[in-house]
Amino acid sequence: MRRKLSACLVASLALVAGGAAAQTPAKPRVVVTTDPELDDSNSLLRYLLNSTDFQTEGLIYASSQFHWKGDGKGTTWFVAGREYDRNGRKVCPCTHWRWGEGERFVDDAVEAYEKAYPNLKVHDPRYPTPAVLKSKIRWGNVEFDGDMSKETDGSKLIEQLLLDDKPGPIYLLAWGGQSTIGRALKSIKDRYEGRPEWPTIRAKVSKKAIIQAFGDQDNVYEKYIKPNWPEIEFRQMSTQTYGYGARNAVQPEDRLYLTADWMRQNVSSRGPIGAHYRVWGDGKRMAKDDPTDYFGEVGKTADQLRAEGFWVWTAPQDQGSWISEGDTSTLMNLLDNGLRGYRDASWGGWGGRNAVDVGPDGPKPAYASARWFGAAQRDLAAKLVWATTPSFKAANHPPVVKAAGAVDRTVKPGETVRLAATASDPDGDKLTYRWWRYDDADTYSGAVTLENPGALNASVKVPGDVRPGETIHLILEVSDGGTPSLTRYQRIVLRAAA
Repeated sequence: MRRKLSACLVASLALVAGGAAAQTPAKPRVVVTTDPELDDSNSLLRYLLNSTDFQTEGLIYASSQFHWKGDGKGTTWFVAGREYDRNGRKVCPCTHWRWGEGERFVDDAVEAYEKAYPNLKVHDPRYPTPAVLKSKIRWGNVEFDGDMSKETDGSKLIEQLLLDDKPGPIYLLAWGGQSTIGRALKSIKDRYEGRPEWPTIRAKVSKKAIIQAFGDQDNVYEKYIKPNWPEIEFRQMSTQTYGYGARNAVQPEDRLYLTADWMRQNVSSRGPIGAHYRVWGDGKRMAKDDPTDYFGEVGKTADQLRAEGFWVWTAPQDQGSWISEGDTSTLMNLLDNGLRGYRDASWGGWGGRNAVDVGPDGPKPAYASARWFGAAQRDLAAKLVWATTPSFKAANHPPVVKAAGAVDRTVKPGETVRLAATASDPDGDKLTYRWWRYDDADTYSGAVTLENPGALNASVKVPGDVRPGETIHLILEVSDGGTPSLTRYQRIVLRAAA
């Protein structure tokens, strides 16, 4: 990595410093709703490290079937078939479930970010101030699993956002249950249904809300949101690539990013954010007496853990190795990395592709998210270097890639399409280029041949049998020679003319 600041980056930083918001694309407006599972905490840290790419509107404590706080009045709760009612267990009715006394994991994550912020802003001045992020923290519907009976500060915030007149969607990331989201929608429906403006408000909210979820963790989507708000887009973003099952999901060449050695070198040792990140054998626990959380234990077999009363549901791993970031897939397609995965649930990106996107021949290839995992992990490592490095020159930064011409193009059968772009590197590193067809996202199923795919400028001949409306997705992948190597993209979508 050569130690110089490119003219391209100097210009871009000047624009940011000068407040030239009108010259840059609007950031996606994002609300995170999250329960205190350790993987949510880890996903939140990655979210904060990427918070340059979002307009964070809310960081909301939420419940789920796995975590709920109770009302503090001794009220008991039970839902048949939950984890406390499986495998012969009869643990509940309970007054709370796996919720730590004084729980504040969202505040803790933002405070870790606050300690790293002076370094982070050196590498990208777009990082939001800790004060801004703290102002977005709310408590949602946390008392019971799936309970929507009360309005909360969190539900009121979501309601306000869905009703405001700012353009663009509100991406509601549901990392736990959806009761806070459901309550916001219920409040809107209760307030306006039957009034003359209700059809307009209903249409506005239905278009504005996009739920990106790791499943339906309290059945609120199935029981309330889907029946009452069927036009709201629901994106099922669950994937094992970032989850507890990552070892069985990532590509063989990427397994090193889960190892104890890699995690210690690139995550755990990297300042306040790295120290807050959960890894195997770290001595931490989500909540006192949580029978499912044995991840902090060291040097014990599964049988030994069971003998101590733990519910062992996944095999213990090496101390210091990866545990999970299960909800990270919900945010990764919103990143400004050139893949534009937010545009359509079937387009895909670092977060994979919508799990409900199934064609007539069954699901598309299974590694929709795993194929990007190495690049995403190297990006995480680089940003944790930023978090601990006060000098711009002492860290690596991603290349800047821009397509020459439109990124969405209407084409004709037999036409030769020129693919051109510009690319530069903030650190002066050597860049490598690769154009490739992302056929997972295509609607055209025939063969496509790229000419000169290893150069910045390439071409492709549109097949003669492409039918009107069919699409071909082409990716320019640009990687730098820095440490760790970082990758950015441009996606060109060709659509056959009607």
